[in-house]
Amino acid sequence: MLLVDDEPLVRAGLRAVLEAQPDIEVAGEAADGAAVIPLVRRLRPDVVALDVRMPLLDGIEATRALLRTVADPPKILVVTTFENDEYVYEALRAGADGFLLKRARPAEIVHAVRLIAEGESLLFPASVRQLAAEYGEGGGNRAARAALERARLTGREGEVLRLMARGLSNAEIAARLVVGTETVKSHVSAVLAKLGARDRTQAVITAYESGYVAPG
Repeated sequence: MLLVDDEPLVRAGLRAVLEAQPDIEVAGEAADGAAVIPLVRRLRPDVVALDVRMPLLDGIEATRALLRTVADPPKILVVTTFENDEYVYEALRAGADGFLLKRARPAEIVHAVRLIAEGESLLFPASVRQLAAEYGEGGGNRAARAALERARLTGREGEVLRLMARGLSNAEIAARLVVGTETVKSHVSAVLAKLGARDRTQAVITAYESGYVAPG
């Protein structure tokens, strides 16, 4: 993975925590979002951890640039000091897959990276719900509503989207609906394709902003 933060101590702390894990390798570091694209193209990390606030190019713009210019982009985890931060929500809207607090415990950091890499569950669903409630336009986002109308989700797909928004993993959704995990994966893939969403996080943000799912 790639670490991008303008504070050397933060990068060093994250590196120490992550490289202690046998299944995680830190391939590189950068001090600003402006360095992300060339590093991603050279190193091809599976996950990029981006500080949401940096002096030249912040995590929001770096996320947009990365998704706009890099084919098959990595998963993006924005790193922040404050949980209830409009910058974090804007990064999620821009396409980030999740966020991580700088004060998180080592086990939480490792769990977040693994969960983002796997992509089968929503990271910190209660926090995403709180952010959507505060900054998500109260279900009045026209683009999100149009995306839901165009999607024409089936009843089962809509049910899966609501369970995704609650943070349930594919296995948990399968247990709730009494179906196989592969069936759930197919439904999730259909939901993402119909919404034009890159991942679960973006699908859930669309669901909240359209009013299809209430964030409260």
